[in-house]
Amino acid sequence: MKKPLLLSLLALTVSSPALARDTVYMIPLKSVLEMPQAKDKLDGSVKFYLAGAKTPAVQEELGSETTNKKTNGVGKSDEEGCKWATLSALISLQESAKKRGANAVVNIVSYYKKNELQNAAEIECHAGSFVVGVALKGTYAKVSKGGSK
Repeated sequence: MKKPLLLSLLALTVSSPALARDTVYMIPLKSVLEMPQAKDKLDGSVKFYLAGAKTPAVQEELGSETTNKKTNGVGKSDEEGCKWATLSALISLQESAKKRGANAVVNIVSYYKKNELQNAAEIECHAGSFVVGVALKGTYAKVSKGGSK
């Protein structure tokens, strides 16, 4: 009688949502772009501008998109996982921008669980017990090479 009760309590404890972790981190975009892996994966043909940051004049908008990227957090610090997830999101935005003929992604906001967060320097990241995630929403654009708005 005690063994089934003990197993039931153990199962409830392990599956309890109270044990689920969702720690929010703010990751500077600059720190992601400075990663050695970013220099290998981002070729510079597409620039990234967070909403509220100084941005070159937009000549043409080419649509917008949301990307939601996750990475395995096991064996990584939360900060490292957040940087990897952010880099993955930027790679996805770069690939889509190139397909559309854009040279920039502008007005980028964090969009985790469809909650929009604008920050001119940082991206919101969520670290769980096993998975780290970043969601970004941005507008593909052709921007001028010169002045900023």
